Amino acid sequence: MLVTFIAMVPQKKKVSLFDGKTFSGWEGDTVKTWKIENGTIAGGSLEETVPHNEFLVTKKTYSNFILTLKFKLTGHDGFINTGVQFHSVRSKDPSYEMIGYQADLGEKFWASLYDESRRNKTLIAPDSAEVLKLVKLNDWNDYQVRSEHGRIRIMLNGKQTVDYTEPDKSIPQQGLIGLQIHGGGKAKVYYKDIFIEEL
Repeated sequence: MLVTFIAMVPQKKKVSLFDGKTFSGWEGDTVKTWKIENGTIAGGSLEETVPHNEFLVTKKTYSNFILTLKFKLTGHDGFINTGVQFHSVRSKDPSYEMIGYQADLGEKFWASLYDESRRNKTLIAPDSAEVLKLVKLNDWNDYQVRSEHGRIRIMLNGKQTVDYTEPDKSIPQQGLIGLQIHGGGKAKVYYKDIFIEEL
């Protein structure tokens, strides 16, 4: 009698990056810019113009992953924008900035891929009219960023908006993850249900 043994490869599971109560695992300006409000990470202000970009950043680096989260972006004056940094590093000058990819969010930038403080341009963007049908303004939205060996896919509310393969092999495909509130507007963003599955 032949017995076949099948090696069980342990499957990596989704891991929560936010416990809903503390900034454990994150670093940034948690005195003025970033707060924990009602089980969410809240960044920015609706009363004062955000002076410059600010990022709440993971202490751990990641390479290939699927990141899922929920966000709500609100604002009424100036540039209302946020985004999720990944494969990024902290800039030394200015120290509050980050360098790397950003899964961008905000007017004219919804669910596009921007290269923050490096190439300083949108690398790929969805059709603006189509993406406006997907986004729930001033409400909670589902966002997913999937990065595998230089291929980056972004999904907003269950629909893929970006499928980009990095042609420049010198661009790092690992780094920190950061939540942004953009400077120049009276804007406030909320994030919750942040999970990562390393691939």
